Amino acid sequence: MTEANMRPDLTLSAVPRYVQLASLFRGRIGSGTWPVGAQIPTVDDLVDECGVARATIRQALGVLESDGLIKRYRAKGTFVEKSPAEQIWCEVQTDWSGLLLSREGAKIEVLSDTAKVAPPEIQIDYGQLAPAYRHLRRRHSRDGQPYMIADVYVDERIRKLIPAAAYRNETALKLIANRPGIEITDARQTLTIGSADVETARELGVALNLPVAFVNRVAVDDKGQVVLIARGIYRGDVVHLDMRLK
Repeated sequence: MTEANMRPDLTLSAVPRYVQLASLFRGRIGSGTWPVGAQIPTVDDLVDECGVARATIRQALGVLESDGLIKRYRAKGTFVEKSPAEQIWCEVQTDWSGLLLSREGAKIEVLSDTAKVAPPEIQIDYGQLAPAYRHLRRRHSRDGQPYMIADVYVDERIRKLIPAAAYRNETALKLIANRPGIEITDARQTLTIGSADVETARELGVALNLPVAFVNRVAVDDKGQVVLIARGIYRGDVVHLDMRLK
């Protein structure tokens, strides 16, 4: 196989090349191909391997350096500082009991809180939307680093049942679970993979087009009312999805 055939094809995606390369190099660190403590190939070597400009390689390495994965030393080279596996901050749960648990060490910051807003645009066939919702935009962080931005919509008619402090320390589904007079009979979650747009990149403090996971959760009560809609955007490099199949 020729050197050209071994090069990663960076033309298959609209994602900037340096972002694709940062993801490729991050994967090498995570897999141990570039082990912690080892010196990685030089910029010139990576240029030859990947077939891109030096500036593109430097941008990709800059992303890894900003994430603390590598460190560049003058006249010595670039060395791996730690594995991205150490950055797994949050596990996206797939069962009801797990979704009610607050993440260890997590902090929830309420960025905005608006009463009596119209329901968000959502297509569902298993519940009736409420006339109005309380809309909260929240940012979840751990050790001072944001890992999720979420828009949470709570049925306006039940918001008085939820203590004010709960909005700053409880997961979205826990806000409406076990509240007097509320019985959840249906709750669903969907997950899709995408990339960070300008606003998401700014709020999460990540590079534009970094992979992110979009997680939507909807809860319906025993009257068929959609009492909660939660839309979370997770940093793709710091979350873990574990699904039990049997």
